[in-house]
Amino acid sequence: MRMLRFIAAAILCVATQAARADDSEPAWRASALALVPAGYVAGTAYRTEGSTGYLAVYPATSNDPKTPASAFAARQALVVTLTADGTRATSGELKPRPDPDPDSDDSDFARLHAELAAKRSTLPAGTEPCDLGAWSIDKDPGGLNVRAEPSVKARVLGTLPPPYRLKLGGAENTPEGGWLTEFRIIGFKDGWFLIEGAKPPGKDYEDEKRYPRSAPKPYAGRGWIASNKVGAAYANGATRMGGLFQAPFADAKWMPAQRELGGALDTDGGPRRLLACSGLWGLVESHDGVRGWWRALCSNQVTNCS
Repeated sequence: MRMLRFIAAAILCVATQAARADDSEPAWRASALALVPAGYVAGTAYRTEGSTGYLAVYPATSNDPKTPASAFAARQALVVTLTADGTRATSGELKPRPDPDPDSDDSDFARLHAELAAKRSTLPAGTEPCDLGAWSIDKDPGGLNVRAEPSVKARVLGTLPPPYRLKLGGAENTPEGGWLTEFRIIGFKDGWFLIEGAKPPGKDYEDEKRYPRSAPKPYAGRGWIASNKVGAAYANGATRMGGLFQAPFADAKWMPAQRELGGALDTDGGPRRLLACSGLWGLVESHDGVRGWWRALCSNQVTNCS
């Protein structure tokens, strides 16, 4: 049911986001950039109301994996006073933004995030709620350790298999590198992802009747894995394609980024690294080195998640 709501939200938001990407910014935004306080990065100028302009701003550390922003955090705006003709900003002040924000076109996603926020109490203390599809990229023959806590010293609960090369006499669909073990990411803390629901590698893509009983079986319960052992594919999160956002909000600064084989970022392929997560957003590094947020990641290994 959650996925159905996500798809519906995506459909409702795509047209609006696409139109917004083509909108020209108001004339006053250029002068307002000089008023942005140190430690903040300007995003979209999302509203002009008489002699007042509203500029989205987010902490400069929002895309730092050591201090990633939260999609659940209270937001601020730079509220600027405009000249009589509305073309320049003369002064500005940081002020809280209302929640929910009446200027946001992401109300459906806001509801999905509210549902995730309500689950925070069911997660270990200090865990950032997330909901993303992903897979293990660890090639250790012994498997990737799933731990009881986000620490290399924590007890090992089980393992996730390395890439599995299934052989069925030519009838298999196994990719060259082998099937990866998929799971859901439900939380993040201090460089570790909290996961659950790991599936036997490739079982969803092969003939169920011929899938070997001897195939490796992952630990399917809840546990922690290191973020540098995780990969994923870009999914359609109903935001502007072609790049990443500086913070996990669709009105944050947008930065162009490239796919692995070149061309503007889209749902073809995945990031070079998955660094953190918050809600439906993943903090990633693109293959051309841009670090930012993408909304919606999936674990489909045979097609894109558009």
